[in-house]
Amino acid sequence: MKSISAIVCVLLITLSLPLRAGDDFCGIKNHAFQAGESITFRVYYTLAGVYISAGEATFTVALEDLNGKPVYHVTGSGKNYSFLDNFFKVRDKYESFIDTSNLQPLKFIRNVSEGSYRKYENISFNKTANTAITNSGVFKTPECVQDVLSTMYYARNIDYDTLQPGDKIPFSMFLDNQVYNMYIRYVGKETIKTKYGKFHAIKIKPLLIKGTIFEGGEKMTVWISDDANHIPVRVESPISVGSVKVDMMDFRNRRAPLSSLISLR
Repeated sequence: MKSISAIVCVLLITLSLPLRAGDDFCGIKNHAFQAGESITFRVYYTLAGVYISAGEATFTVALEDLNGKPVYHVTGSGKNYSFLDNFFKVRDKYESFIDTSNLQPLKFIRNVSEGSYRKYENISFNKTANTAITNSGVFKTPECVQDVLSTMYYARNIDYDTLQPGDKIPFSMFLDNQVYNMYIRYVGKETIKTKYGKFHAIKIKPLLIKGTIFEGGEKMTVWISDDANHIPVRVESPISVGSVKVDMMDFRNRRAPLSSLISLR
């Protein structure tokens, strides 16, 4: 049942989507979210064509101060439902402290508990020296590297209307003491029906690194609300056994109207 950990793997890594290369790469302004926002996703696991509701992930935003700088304190928490605890218990928490002026991460905390596996990381980003200071040492990073959680909020402020179907958008992400150079492919726009409702959506395919759960390549599909909020409303992907589907189920204190919503389920 290790695939249930896709609650976090999907939403905290592969939904940490595109960073557009260019002059505004280090200084984009936030217009998509605000302090007090909360988004909840439900994760479904399928085997032999049968979907099982496996768990939830919730993302919240608070406005705080970090070493004299105003930051968005973003928290992502994932857990499986209690009836699955005897098979594989998941209790994951990720935190990112993001500079409000340019949406660059200053600190990242990762506290993972999945079955018998435990992982704790505490990373400080020095944006002057372009380094990441971790439990293991100091690592050189690109100028505008993001963590797995901050990328999601940076990406929500990208103007997808400037892209053409097939365009690749590169981004750099620091995780496990490494810099990953990745990309997503913009597919286009379409209407998608989810467990929450029917949406006008932006369709993208992120490049995945082959691991224990996900296959490598562009096999995952993500749909993002086609409005100023740019929230993920559905994710679908094959995994090592079966497949996983993630739907947005609750969205509170949004900054902009959810104009992409056509109808509720």
